Amino acid sequence: MKVKVYNLEGKETKQTELNDAIFNIPVKSEVVHEVFVAQRNNAREPWADTKNRGEVRGGGKKPWQQKGTGRARHGSIRSPIWKGGGVTFGPLSIRNYKTKTNKKTRRLATKMCLSDKAQNGAIWVMENFSFKEPKTKFFAALIKSLPVTQKTFLVITAAKDAAVIRATSNIKSLQTTRAEDLNVVDIMNKQAILTTVEGIKKIEEALSK
Repeated sequence: MKVKVYNLEGKETKQTELNDAIFNIPVKSEVVHEVFVAQRNNAREPWADTKNRGEVRGGGKKPWQQKGTGRARHGSIRSPIWKGGGVTFGPLSIRNYKTKTNKKTRRLATKMCLSDKAQNGAIWVMENFSFKEPKTKFFAALIKSLPVTQKTFLVITAAKDAAVIRATSNIKSLQTTRAEDLNVVDIMNKQAILTTVEGIKKIEEALSK
């Protein structure tokens, strides 16, 4: 599969070949869904935490005598049926949401997401990101100059690029990541991918191992 390559003025200069083993494979939604859910689960932290009747403060004294009052029998005001009492089977912060996925499955799902973007014309390749200054206005101007229909972009760099990170950090519609850190959630959270010729090579290298 071939895609167009653009310069920093948004003009097409040439075409580059995409590896069909990575950018043109059949997409199976169940595989992508499995990895997407697992990745979201692994990023989840168990904040919710409740106390049972033994952990709630107070309630050591019997609220009233056992017999003779005409009221129901109670041994503690920290019983789960009392307001302010303990919670029965409530959520605990020790809960583990971790979900294991096979490395081959994660890699396959990433390839499928890239293939979906490529097949729908949502991969934009630049010659480079070598702006004269690492300023937001230059990157915003680049997006406007390209014939794009998408609104949000995942910017993929071949390696850690402080200049690109600085130029994109103030644009809400952009997210920047390295080629080797590419994952299903990041790809699916953005409508299109914006990278360089070198970035494509690094993606193919990382996913061909």
